[in-house]
Amino acid sequence: MSQSIPMTPGGYQSLQEELKRLVRFERQAVVQAIAEARGHGDLSENAEYEAAKDRQAFIEGRIKELNDKIARAQVINPADLAGNKVVFGATVTLFDPDTDTEVTYQIVGEDEAEIKNGKISVTSPVGKALIGHLLDEEVRIKVPSGIKIFEITNIRFE
Repeated sequence: MSQSIPMTPGGYQSLQEELKRLVRFERQAVVQAIAEARGHGDLSENAEYEAAKDRQAFIEGRIKELNDKIARAQVINPADLAGNKVVFGATVTLFDPDTDTEVTYQIVGEDEAEIKNGKISVTSPVGKALIGHLLDEEVRIKVPSGIKIFEITNIRFE
């Protein structure tokens, strides 16, 4: 059996919305583009036709991928969690003693990660390093320049 994929309710909803958009709109649009390109004559030298067929292959592949991920989704609502241990869905504030600054990340599924919005993947190096650690613990995280030490100053579940 395939491995489950952890994700937040928001991540699950995003996948469903993307699937819905691809099936309802993108799929029909590319079929129409293929039909129009066929009307332009010789298919062997028809760049529009080839581009539309490539787009169709991409859309169908993405639909298959999304259906698989949705079927294997393990939706974890951070609001249902509590505690002082970093787990999937937790929002973690880290203190960097070298720069005397704090940074906050929410640990989310791979498809939800958006570093600009403070969301990091549970499978990222930082996400992996944080999982299982407790409030007020020091965490060693391997970064390109070496090992960086952070202190966990807050863990929230929202």
